[in-house]
Amino acid sequence: MSVQKKTDVKVITTHQLQNMKERGEKISMLTAYDFSMATILDAAGVDVLLVGDSASNVMAGHETTLPITLDQMIYHAQSVVRGVRRAFVVVDLPFGSYQGNSSEALRSTIRIMKESGAHGVKIEGGAEIKESITRILSAGVPVMGHLGLTPQSIYKFGTYTVRAKEEAEAQKLIEDAQLLQELGCFAIVLEKIPSELAKRVAENLQIPIIGIGAGPHVDGQVLVVHDMLGINKEFKPRFLRRYADLHTIMTEAVQNYVKDVKDRNFPTEKEAY
Repeated sequence: MSVQKKTDVKVITTHQLQNMKERGEKISMLTAYDFSMATILDAAGVDVLLVGDSASNVMAGHETTLPITLDQMIYHAQSVVRGVRRAFVVVDLPFGSYQGNSSEALRSTIRIMKESGAHGVKIEGGAEIKESITRILSAGVPVMGHLGLTPQSIYKFGTYTVRAKEEAEAQKLIEDAQLLQELGCFAIVLEKIPSELAKRVAENLQIPIIGIGAGPHVDGQVLVVHDMLGINKEFKPRFLRRYADLHTIMTEAVQNYVKDVKDRNFPTEKEAY
């Protein structure tokens, strides 16, 4: 039975996401970091909202995702959850909150779930974080995996180029994806890997596979909302499709406001009390 809120809005659950894969319905997923944006995205019909550690980049201006803290992720998650009526909300476990210590991973996850009201967590890596995933799942928390380009490992990779092009790395990714499914992850994000490899993983696994720069043959797509809406102008990867140019729209609006204030055209008598 699907979960229903008082408004009778059909809330997205892991069970429904699984059913979407099984019937061939693509899953839409976008990042969200604040109440206002989450309200818009949720009302527009996005299935999954990811409170991404990409907030470190687009909200705080850092070059990587590494600096963002668990407390900051919880703050963003709280803001997003307040704006959601329908979407499934997943929160990234930030760098340093789970690596090498499954007890720390569980503590971090429990804080996210209790303090934000989110519905699940996302964690980067495969076999090397098996114990952390197992501990989190043992607490009944839904876990979304993340393979391929894992931004928290940027200093290990040294580049944001496409991953798993070589056979050895591709085989490890396939094995890691199978392991994540066997452990009990409800879905996996594949980032910036060859389209044919992503297709192979999606066809051979039962759980939903969400792509970002992984081609069209997966079960759903995710983008950073600031990139998709054209708020960011510098980031131009091949996989990004911009659905708006909000950078230009917002710049022109602010310039018009500044001009009206300077020219004494705002506010008018009609806009005063």
